[in-house]
Amino acid sequence: MKLMYVVWGSRLADSLLSKDLHQRLAAVGATGLQVNTDVSQALPRLATYDRPLGAVVSVWTRESATAVTELISSVGDNLAGWLVQEGGPLPPPATGSGVRVDALSNIALLRIPEGMHRLEWFRRWEDHCTGIGMKNHATFGYAQNTVVGPLVEGCRVGAIVEELPPTAALTGAPALCGDSRDGLEQRAARMIQSFAVFGAGANVDVIPTSRYAFDLPTSRRNRLSPGTTGGRLPLPTDPPMSGRFLTPVRNSPAMLKGNP
Repeated sequence: MKLMYVVWGSRLADSLLSKDLHQRLAAVGATGLQVNTDVSQALPRLATYDRPLGAVVSVWTRESATAVTELISSVGDNLAGWLVQEGGPLPPPATGSGVRVDALSNIALLRIPEGMHRLEWFRRWEDHCTGIGMKNHATFGYAQNTVVGPLVEGCRVGAIVEELPPTAALTGAPALCGDSRDGLEQRAARMIQSFAVFGAGANVDVIPTSRYAFDLPTSRRNRLSPGTTGGRLPLPTDPPMSGRFLTPVRNSPAMLKGNP
């Protein structure tokens, strides 16, 4: 199963990329790790939280999520986390363990609008926004993670998307959109319209990051790459994952304001 976290704190990259943490994660049953560290100079950035997100962490494990959540929590000031099912139309490229992917990894936290049925939200996301995003961005990796349930109390997110345009997108929109006969304004207009269809035009977080994937010491898992198994978007009607992994951890009293 796959667990995803957003983490706040200082010097997170040093802690999350350290062999010590990786060994501790492996000791509690984790088989794979992906660390996405904030790239502060990149745009666009959207936020619903009072403080900027410092990192996004993905962990694959065959054991209970509680021990993993406690370890990830220990490296930062605060966190939010979710059990997810992974999929997507364009699996991110595999790299050597610990090697930065040569891309800008944009991660978006999506929330289902009040009053919209969950199944209808997923249908609109899959049928409208996904294809438009693939056509209008110079993307060579696109992973979709649908949220099964929270790992930390009070964390409301419907899905987490990771999109990989070229590293040159750090410098601005032209590289993000790639070569096209259409201008940037036309592409931007199409994207804004597609966001509005399923309510992603508001109450969304977009975090520009650098992406590192690790095979942990005890890993025997053969996967395309940490980040996606490939294939269609897993829908809420798919067989549910075991509820024994979904005991939420109580967050600290200093839980950040915003809409987690």
